[in-house]
Amino acid sequence: MNSAPRSPVVPNAQAFATLAEYLELALDKGRNLVMVRSQSDKSTLYLGDVHSSEEELTKCGLVANELADAILEATASGFNELTFNGGTYRFMRTFSQVGSKGALVFAFV
Repeated sequence: MNSAPRSPVVPNAQAFATLAEYLELALDKGRNLVMVRSQSDKSTLYLGDVHSSEEELTKCGLVANELADAILEATASGFNELTFNGGTYRFMRTFSQVGSKGALVFAFV
């Protein structure tokens, strides 16, 4: 039996709470939320237009990759509607690139 170490499981509520927090920030700034997964244990969150250069994006946070995975699993590619703590968020989740790194883009509709 192979017993490889497992990543901690992040509940959907934590993923939704974190995503809602950063979506609120993006709404306040009138920007898109961009999540760039790194090879380390953290993913970087940015505000801005993913088609801009990486230097033009505004860094707004870091989340553990386990939480980034939970956000990915809790949302779908394309249109999403998320209701959390009385707020409803409608956004498109798409895949793009920032420099040479893969990125998830959460854009409001």
